[in-house]
Amino acid sequence: MVVAACLMATTLTTTAQTRVVAHRGYWDAPGAAQNSIRSLIKADSIGCWGSEFDVWMSLDGTLFVNHDATINGVEIQSSRARDIKQQRLSNGEFIPTLREYLFAGIPLKTQLVLELKEHRDVHQEAKAVKKILKMVRKMGLENRMTYITFSLPALIEFIKWAPAGTEVYYLDGDLSPAKLKHIGAAGLDYSLRAMKQHFDWFEAAKREGVKVNVWTVNNEDDMRWCIENGADFITTNAPLRLQQLLANP
Repeated sequence: MVVAACLMATTLTTTAQTRVVAHRGYWDAPGAAQNSIRSLIKADSIGCWGSEFDVWMSLDGTLFVNHDATINGVEIQSSRARDIKQQRLSNGEFIPTLREYLFAGIPLKTQLVLELKEHRDVHQEAKAVKKILKMVRKMGLENRMTYITFSLPALIEFIKWAPAGTEVYYLDGDLSPAKLKHIGAAGLDYSLRAMKQHFDWFEAAKREGVKVNVWTVNNEDDMRWCIENGADFITTNAPLRLQQLLANP
């Protein structure tokens, strides 16, 4: 009985520490679409700790929120803002600029988890990092931001220029917790596949004092595996399912 009680207490403690990040917002909600402003608002409405979204910069320097490199056949990084702004998401919203998206997030509570997409031109990426940080500062959102990226150069730029204490995570899955700590990252934000290949990185991250996020975890068994291994965050397309699992382990 004592052993069982201790195991239950450990499970509950671990569960309480795991936070839910809605992948591209809560886009499965009625009327929403991936990376839409409505998906951000819906993620906040169900109490997600964070809502993740993707950012590209146009040829003439406007930041847009979209996952794919293209929208309706228009490539964002090589097109002008005037052509991109005309494109609509699947729910009928126009593609949001980052300014519009962040403005919608101001009255919300959810953490804004911004992924800067990997651009072909590293100079364009570096400009995007500085434009993002300047915009966030002017909008008074510095304490609400987490930054993630697959690009190692962009990761280093965020760490270099973001305010002290800002959490910046790497997505590519190829660097150990020790290497990420040395670079100055807050931790690893790796795919479920990468973490299952390197499951020892959960413990290594704890030793190094860095955090672990796992993406994109939609299956309940995989969610349990991440929770049991001590994931600090789980990014999911099924935030309600994960919330229910955390509430009833």
